[in-house]
Amino acid sequence: MDLSTRHWWIIVTVLLLAAAAGVGVPIALKISAGASLEERLEFASRLLQEVPLIDGHNDLPWNIRKFLHNRLKDFKFGEDLRNVTPWSNSAWSHTDLPRLKQGHVAAQFWAAYVPCDSQYKDAVQLTLEQIDVIRRLTELYHPSLTLCTSAEDIKAAYGRHQLCSLIGVEGGHSLAGSLAVLRTLYHVGVRYLTLTSTCNTPWADCSHEDMPGKKPEHGGLTNFGKSVVKEMNRLGMIVDLSHVSVRTMRDALDVSKAPVIFSHSSAHALCNSTRNVPDATLRKLALNKGVIMVNFYSHFLTCKDVATVSDAVAHINHIRDVAGVDNVGLGAGYDGINYVPKGLEDVSSYPTLFAELIGTGRWSTEDLKKLAGLNFLRVFQDVEKVRDEFKKAKVPPYEDVMVPRPNPNNCSSQDLF
Repeated sequence: MDLSTRHWWIIVTVLLLAAAAGVGVPIALKISAGASLEERLEFASRLLQEVPLIDGHNDLPWNIRKFLHNRLKDFKFGEDLRNVTPWSNSAWSHTDLPRLKQGHVAAQFWAAYVPCDSQYKDAVQLTLEQIDVIRRLTELYHPSLTLCTSAEDIKAAYGRHQLCSLIGVEGGHSLAGSLAVLRTLYHVGVRYLTLTSTCNTPWADCSHEDMPGKKPEHGGLTNFGKSVVKEMNRLGMIVDLSHVSVRTMRDALDVSKAPVIFSHSSAHALCNSTRNVPDATLRKLALNKGVIMVNFYSHFLTCKDVATVSDAVAHINHIRDVAGVDNVGLGAGYDGINYVPKGLEDVSSYPTLFAELIGTGRWSTEDLKKLAGLNFLRVFQDVEKVRDEFKKAKVPPYEDVMVPRPNPNNCSSQDLF
């Protein structure tokens, strides 16, 4: 065998081994900021064939409940829902399987969200029903979709060209003040908990407490709330700080031994919504090595009904400037927003975002890969490392009980035991 033939066989062997291991083989990617939009879009599509695009938040499961009462036999997820009623008539609908593939989405966190009205009532049951619909949807559309519960699962699914379904619970009211419920949610596949939704829990303040004239109920996290964060660290569940007050952000960042995320938030300096993250917190997030996953809701980008892809880019660049390129990701919030930026109309639009970022001349190929998914993957892996350290140290489950117990007038039997 001559030298050139031997080299050829070596290259083929490396490619086959990489494919077998589910590892993307890099293609030479280089483009100038002055390239045409068509060239930048093509570049973005090629880039997203090298790295998994991970989105931190999508509210499709709640829309399935609203529109179809969780009856998946009536859900045509494999079709373009822009042509299917009632989805075609809704400003809140942005997601289906064809458009996810068009947008090169590799891993999607689906929100198991239930309204704050369910607090002290049936929040746990409704949350389990939303987790159930996520799991059933994933099974129904397997192998295109596959359930993922670890960083390795995401990488393996990406290597198989499957789209990862991941589960996040949006709102600590879903725990009903019970660490046992938190543990149970982890066991059924939940990998992040948003500490609050749009209401306070008995152990944490939400972002509404930062509105002018409002007085915080707890001043951040209570002692029980801090135990929730510690138990999440022990389990390997990601702490999500979207929706929480600034003081709750501060307390969680002080308590958590693992990196945290903001699954769908933007920069307060550019739009002073209480749902956005102040620069001081962005700097603390950098020290924590966490990630803020930028939301595309127009009201969070411009504080108005109208925004463009350039506004989303401005938030991403601002977070990069303050926290660093290692601490920014994507969490659009599709299906939970009714005003979307021009150019980012639905889940198929991610190549447009990357094309716009390329046009700024500020983002290298490696930077773009971090934004797409590598930053989140690192956070997930670090959360799992902290979990393993807790396990090695034989830290037992936290058994704190919330005092005082919430809402003694509710229909609960907990005080009988």
